[in-house]
Amino acid sequence: MTVMASLSMQAQDIKLPAPNVNRSTMSVMQALNTRHSVRDYSSKELSQQELSDLCWAACGKSRDDDHRTAPTAMNRKEIRLYVFTAKAVYEYKAVENILAQVATGDHRDIVAASQKFASEAPVSLLMVIDYKLFGSSAEHAQMMCAVDAGIVSQNINLYCQAAGLATVTRGTMDSKAIKELLKLSDEQVPALNNPVGYPK
Repeated sequence: MTVMASLSMQAQDIKLPAPNVNRSTMSVMQALNTRHSVRDYSSKELSQQELSDLCWAACGKSRDDDHRTAPTAMNRKEIRLYVFTAKAVYEYKAVENILAQVATGDHRDIVAASQKFASEAPVSLLMVIDYKLFGSSAEHAQMMCAVDAGIVSQNINLYCQAAGLATVTRGTMDSKAIKELLKLSDEQVPALNNPVGYPK
């Protein structure tokens, strides 16, 4: 019974295709020049390849297993990325390049909170600071971790602009409901989120 339950849970995870690091996008300079916040999204779903490229751009594995596309203070990799879709909620596992399911159902509304437009994007990316991974939650550590979350969010913004997707960085969310859903500890704090979709 235990083995069957374990296999069932694993079957709900999504093994993403390898990120397409050679995909054709606008240049970094063009993305910086044209980047803008978007709050109106098409209902078109993102493909698994698009999800893979998006999560990889946010904080995926680069060079080797010990480095990410987004730098973190002392390479602590304390930013955990969650992916909210209409069907389930996943945690992005960079080394394995998988979306590990952590909840079923559509919970984009708790990320959107009072801003309904955010729940209409097909995907919401949530950045959670894990102070246990960082090794401290002192005042200076909180500042550094907030900076690291901002770097991940900026990676998302620039990737979306370069790849023809739409997004906006948000601090608004129902943090209490998110912590309950994801079973986060007091050392794991929702920081920022980016709804992502195709522009309407």
